[in-house]
Amino acid sequence: MSIKTENLISNCQILIEAYKSGKLGQTRMPEDTNPGLDKMEKFRLVYFTLPMSLNYQRDSYKLWEAALKTYNDKNSRRVFDINWSGNVDTKTLRKNLLKYKLALQPNKHISTWQKISKTIYENWGNVENLVLSADNDFLKLKSIVQEEYKKGFPYLSGVKIFNYWSFVIQKYGGVKLKNSEFIDIAPDTHVTQCSVKLGVISRQEANNLSKNEISNRWRRMLAGSGINPIDMHPPLWFWSRNGFIFTL
Repeated sequence: MSIKTENLISNCQILIEAYKSGKLGQTRMPEDTNPGLDKMEKFRLVYFTLPMSLNYQRDSYKLWEAALKTYNDKNSRRVFDINWSGNVDTKTLRKNLLKYKLALQPNKHISTWQKISKTIYENWGNVENLVLSADNDFLKLKSIVQEEYKKGFPYLSGVKIFNYWSFVIQKYGGVKLKNSEFIDIAPDTHVTQCSVKLGVISRQEANNLSKNEISNRWRRMLAGSGINPIDMHPPLWFWSRNGFIFTL
């Protein structure tokens, strides 16, 4: 193990502890804004799935606040019913998704929401059955969403969002996935900035490497450390978002 890798692992352990102890500053995740659905609630996994597909270049906190408002309104809550969303006319779906700005793009976001709803309903009936069809195995689920049915999961099948979605349905949806250690870190702007600061990638590589290449770099450097790549997402995200107030 190189000195560079040893330093990275040491710094990651420090950041994890700082995250747990509150030293990184505000650490309320955007997804913490949710209706607190129990495991028997039929919309539980849908709630943490469909809004995720609209989380592209926007404020995640505002997205999940909009999702909660949409859910709490009995009239617009039906957008989380994938049978309804998958078959209702576009105009009606658009009206409900735009009501609290859960959708921002009146065409693309509506199409994405409807397509994923239809794909899940027609093939598995609900998100729970989708996960069960993969034997609760992350690697099998990855194959289904990113390969076999890729066209039916716009944006959600993307490398970054799929890995983060897999993390979210475990943390908030009560799903236990086998092979979850293979869930890669999701290199958004904050994680990428931290990757440069920690020496995982250079500043030049931050502009040239793909998200997949950055994720692979993290996996290689953390191999054998006992730290799963996705475990670093919350500490890194808040470390950057809070302006690196915590110093290593």
